[in-house]
Amino acid sequence: MSWLPRFFLLLTLSLVVGCREPDRVEAREYDSFWLWAGVKPAEALKSARAIYILDGEVRGEPPRFVPLRAAAPRTHGPDVWLVIRTDTLGWPPTAIEALGQRADAWARAGNNVAGVQLDFDARTRHLREYGQFLREVRRSLPARYKLSITGLMDWSANGDPDALLQLKGVVDEVVIQTYQGRATIFGYERYFERMRSFPIAFKVGLVEHGRWIEPAGLRNERNFKGYVVFLLPSKR
Repeated sequence: MSWLPRFFLLLTLSLVVGCREPDRVEAREYDSFWLWAGVKPAEALKSARAIYILDGEVRGEPPRFVPLRAAAPRTHGPDVWLVIRTDTLGWPPTAIEALGQRADAWARAGNNVAGVQLDFDARTRHLREYGQFLREVRRSLPARYKLSITGLMDWSANGDPDALLQLKGVVDEVVIQTYQGRATIFGYERYFERMRSFPIAFKVGLVEHGRWIEPAGLRNERNFKGYVVFLLPSKR
């Protein structure tokens, strides 16, 4: 091959590489996922270590549990987290008691149920109120199940340190959401500069196909426990 064709070949390859998006979140590069209703399981789930599966919501007035799955999932191998999404803390006692019962039903279906996760966007100034609610949930939830919650990045920057500290021992992990809808929140790096003082084990929630460059030093944080990717519906 003469130098001229070789030059154009190298130029083409460099352009292809230059068009790649190294900061794009690809599900196949991770091992923990959120799976919401209506989302077709991705190929990456075959090797998943943990899957957070939406079971239902507590909503309405008065608040009530609304199931979003016809039956318990049937997974083989990964840890499974039963997720309940809510927009209120005014749960009736029956809804709190049902968390353990539904987790037991998933376990009887053959799933390795690690625990329950509550998906609630608690505003930073209401962390103490949220903590009181979570203590009620923890008292009702059987000890064999862990308690996970989602959290906002603002907790680390502007949250009451005492309110955060009171969650330690109540929840087993916080999964910090770094996205809204299908996009990563701009300026997330600033929030993670404050994660050094975060007192609870935490994971970082990413959105599939979103942009993410890991903040410097994140993997060295004592309480950082990895990532969870929110899977999106496939485009048709």
